[in-house]
Amino acid sequence: MLEQIEGSQAVAKTVARCRPEVICAYPISPQTHIVEGLSRIVKAGELAPCEFVNVESEFAAMSVAIGASATGARAYTATASQGLLYMTEALYNASGLGLPIVMTVANRAIGAPINIWNDHSDSMSQRDSGWIQLYVESNQEAVDVHIQAFRLAEELSLPVMVCMDGFVLTHAMERVEIPEQEQVDGFLAPFEPRQVLDPAAPVTIGAMVGPEAYTEVRYLAHYKQMQALDRIPEVAGAFEQAFQRPAGGLLREYRTGDAQTIIVALGSVLGTIEDVVDELREQGVRIGALGIKTFRPWPREEVRRALQHASRVVVLEKALSIGIGGIVAQNVHGALEGLPVTVRTAIAGLGGRPITKRSLRRLFTEAHSDQLHELTFVDLDHSLVDGELARMVASRRSGPHAENMLRELGIVGARPV
Repeated sequence: MLEQIEGSQAVAKTVARCRPEVICAYPISPQTHIVEGLSRIVKAGELAPCEFVNVESEFAAMSVAIGASATGARAYTATASQGLLYMTEALYNASGLGLPIVMTVANRAIGAPINIWNDHSDSMSQRDSGWIQLYVESNQEAVDVHIQAFRLAEELSLPVMVCMDGFVLTHAMERVEIPEQEQVDGFLAPFEPRQVLDPAAPVTIGAMVGPEAYTEVRYLAHYKQMQALDRIPEVAGAFEQAFQRPAGGLLREYRTGDAQTIIVALGSVLGTIEDVVDELREQGVRIGALGIKTFRPWPREEVRRALQHASRVVVLEKALSIGIGGIVAQNVHGALEGLPVTVRTAIAGLGGRPITKRSLRRLFTEAHSDQLHELTFVDLDHSLVDGELARMVASRRSGPHAENMLRELGIVGARPV
């Protein structure tokens, strides 16, 4: 059914049609509308059997999901930003135990200072936690990939994170095709766990493992993630056949066939990137874009094939690895090892800063003419930075950077005399 609907509500309706039996929720912007929507559906009796558990923290939310999944229930939760960090210990437990939990991450910046707007700092911080990470470009793709996520998680017995840009997608109103219950039921089989706590056949899940087997446990976790590189495109293909529209997969190439310059990115910014690519193509610039749909496991060979004929690659990132620069770019460098391709990193959109077509056009033009530095911060206000650096030199007690710069911008009260 085609609806004009907020992204969060579209996800809530779709998750409900995947028939989770336990939903555990702790509110944190910008994912709150998702679990609120699910709570209304459960309360109305439209999703049964299902237990909606209000917990006291994000750590508790993931702990409840772990317990539910271990007893054979299809489990779902959602979080963002500091909430994701708060459940970090439990994230590693869920993946280490091979529990097929599905979680939406409504991507949001990490403090301090506090920032509630979108970037990819939160999910990128958990890239090594053992969860499959799928990134979506639009609310339609968010709907479609959540359905795939449950099937993928349960086939591989691994947890899956569906990452959608907070506010940019979660709070955006647009037309979305919400699948009918019969369609979802036809695509997603009833949950049959590979491991389950059963009093009739008692086992221990999560016991201590010493040096004699721990390496092998971690190897098997890695092996299963590598299996996902085959299963993700297969599940995406099955989805396209069943629902008559493409979604998800490992990568999406856009006008890369003869491109000399290719822009690599994740998430909702891809739509703006593709618009700028089209404009530059009209001017004769041979440029294309590569959307990363699956970040973990990293599709190294597929990325290498997609980029190997380019002269230069620009990785546009909405997260920063402080002390080195790009996160995705490090993976791209590895994929292109030994190839004569120049890779540049551009950090953009941190803390929700708009990524405009004008800024992208300037960035891509400079990249195509080989004028970019190895690391570029898009739209960085150098005057603010220089002023703060000068303040640090002038006074030992120079104060907090954020407040100082906000005062310079006139966003908080004037500096006391």
